[in-house]
Amino acid sequence: MSKLTDLSAWQALETHYYDMAEVQLRELFVSDPQRGERLTAEGAGLYLDYSKHRVTDETLKLLLALAAEAGVEKKRDAMFAGEKINITEGRAVLHTALRAPRDAVINVDGKNVVPDVHEVLDRMGEFADQIRAGKWLGYTGKPIKNIVNIGIGGSDLGPVMAYEALKHYSQRDLTLRFVSNVDGTDIAEKTRDLDPAETLFIVSSKTFTTQETMTNARTARQWLLSALKDDAAVARHFVAVSTNATEVQKFGIDTANMFGFWDWVGGRYSMDSAIGLSVMIAVGPDNYRELLAGFHDMDEHFRTAPADKNLPMLMGLIGIWYNNFFGAESVAVLPYDQYLAYFPAYLQQLDMESNGKHITLEGQTVDYQTGPIIWGQPGTNGQHAFYQLIHQGTKLIPCDFIGFCQTLNVLPPHHDLLMANVFAQTEALAFGKTYEQVIADGVDPKIAPHRVFDGNRPTSTILADRLTPRTLGALIALYEHKVFVQGAIWDINSFDQWGVELGKVLASKIAPELDSKAEPDLKHDSSTNTLIRRYRARRG
Repeated sequence: MSKLTDLSAWQALETHYYDMAEVQLRELFVSDPQRGERLTAEGAGLYLDYSKHRVTDETLKLLLALAAEAGVEKKRDAMFAGEKINITEGRAVLHTALRAPRDAVINVDGKNVVPDVHEVLDRMGEFADQIRAGKWLGYTGKPIKNIVNIGIGGSDLGPVMAYEALKHYSQRDLTLRFVSNVDGTDIAEKTRDLDPAETLFIVSSKTFTTQETMTNARTARQWLLSALKDDAAVARHFVAVSTNATEVQKFGIDTANMFGFWDWVGGRYSMDSAIGLSVMIAVGPDNYRELLAGFHDMDEHFRTAPADKNLPMLMGLIGIWYNNFFGAESVAVLPYDQYLAYFPAYLQQLDMESNGKHITLEGQTVDYQTGPIIWGQPGTNGQHAFYQLIHQGTKLIPCDFIGFCQTLNVLPPHHDLLMANVFAQTEALAFGKTYEQVIADGVDPKIAPHRVFDGNRPTSTILADRLTPRTLGALIALYEHKVFVQGAIWDINSFDQWGVELGKVLASKIAPELDSKAEPDLKHDSSTNTLIRRYRARRG
């Protein structure tokens, strides 16, 4: 394949950028009164308004040509077909199989994996129903009332985000908590007020060797046994999401209560696998299957919709436009729903771990920007924190606004006010306020420059009718596939994460040195050894 920047569509976009660099959104809307109706797309229950972007029909044509020339659709089809597109690990990338209907056929190495997926889902459903009905009893005969999920990365960020997003649908006599940080404060605070006899731990680690997860799991085991005094209690208070039966059994967990997944499921794409067991317990198997149906709706939209009406394709391409031609370095994701408070944090891993790469599939160093920094907060909180920078700062920050036409908690006038802010913020960012308008308001000319808003700040608005399990699934899959589109264009592997490994390896070497009286390893640099000595001297 040609080097990305040598592609004719890329070079045409570079030329086009100079024509667009100073074009104002005010001008685009004046010259095309129907723009706000035209530049929209719908799919899987989501409505995308991308009219407030610094694009014209020509921009979109060139971006779609770039996708075609970079082979995005061919790469998409290879992913859905189960080809081993994760070339550095020799694996298929089939998170889409986790939400495929029962009668689908998806082959990996000649085997249809869909029956295995549904066998695990059925087992998860039976277990969740037992917990929810109070039929799964702890070691002392008490029903389980507290669920603590222990994981990290994709084994934590996805479940905690989905649980918080779907809390409206959860069984409220169950307490769910999530432990991920190896900092002992995390597990200490999450278990402080729980009764061990009523607490179930879900330990989520594919290998059952993940350092942070297993450190927390062993601490949880000690916490339980300090109260219940019998190793046999572990089997009634721990279950595993793992593929390592030997280590699971060694820990004391009955392998009948081990829920597996597969090497073609990457951690940050795993929340709709058995990793989502805590979410299924909270919201019930029926709602969980609705969540999976929403994922599948967006999978089908991405797989079949024409490129110019395809939501992940459009969002991915527009992101390329700002990242690679305008030099924007971050994207703000701004959900106007308190239930989605953890959504930006979830997307940070999904996007930045996937596309935070600087080596192409052919092993060459890129000469262009790849993945953006993802950040955000729920509205309207962010408006009173960082929106000042977005409105009047010197950085170009494209924003995704996410809103819902119906609220799950009807407390007039809250929802109308919330949504008024969505529409007002995107309008203000797009069109701003000129010096002349400020003066017309009677503002002192000396103060007026401070009250000017340049506008021309790009935004997408994503609307859905209501935050349901199905809508949430579609929304997550939208961003999964947007990330795929961008990685496909940048010609990088969005499905490995070698950058996560080096720090882990070095930490495993340093940890025993912190508890030693010998001199630190001279292979460390002088800064690291000085820090180790200071920590030893002062840790008490």
